[in-house]
Amino acid sequence: MVGEVRTAIEENQFVTYFQPRVSVADNQIKGFEALIRWNHPEKGVTSPLDFLPYIENTDLDIQIGEWVIQNSLKQLDEWLKQGITLEISINISSNHLLSSSFIYDLEEALSNYPVHYAQYLQLEILESSAFGDIQTITSIIEKCQEKLKVTFSLDDFGTGYSSLTHLRRLPVNTIKIDQTFVRDILDDPSDFSIIEGVIALTRSFNRNVIAEGVESTNHGLLLLLMGCELAQGYQIAKPMPIATFNQWLNNY
Repeated sequence: MVGEVRTAIEENQFVTYFQPRVSVADNQIKGFEALIRWNHPEKGVTSPLDFLPYIENTDLDIQIGEWVIQNSLKQLDEWLKQGITLEISINISSNHLLSSSFIYDLEEALSNYPVHYAQYLQLEILESSAFGDIQTITSIIEKCQEKLKVTFSLDDFGTGYSSLTHLRRLPVNTIKIDQTFVRDILDDPSDFSIIEGVIALTRSFNRNVIAEGVESTNHGLLLLLMGCELAQGYQIAKPMPIATFNQWLNNY
């Protein structure tokens, strides 16, 4: 698998899919998440869950992360030139974030574009990635925010063992409520209470909040009543290749 992924990078077999996030209060598109897919020559379009675990903590992990950043910025450039001012969110692995050249490489990637592009770039880190060295990760986030003016979000919030510690110590701008809590919110009082608590905490810590896994209109309406306006999920749109996404954007 590692060999196949290396070949896929060399032969440019990876593609970027995009999933929008909207404000359920006014139906305005607020941004989109860039998600990597492998256009495998034999298996077709392949989910990252089928190959990323095999290259975790390797140099390929970092190479793929850099590829996603470069391609996302290229797409952001095209949209901004068309007057489409939407935030792009990119997943960053802990191995990539903690690499010695991360800040330098990100600065180099951004230097190819006008300086104001950084305000539209958000980097997502998994809550579980903060387990190892929260102090170092905090330092890297702060340097990127201060020097490069990018923002950060904490993905899959609530699934870790130290969620409150991460919320208090990590200087992220946005909290993403994990979809495992959102999907059953209409039927499970426990999930309702968890989300209600997370929304209250994000307000207390002055963070933005996004709900993942919104799969019906009722999910969106309930989240809106609870005070969570930003949503992402299949009810809004599934991840799409660029041609489909542009069509969706024009018809939204």
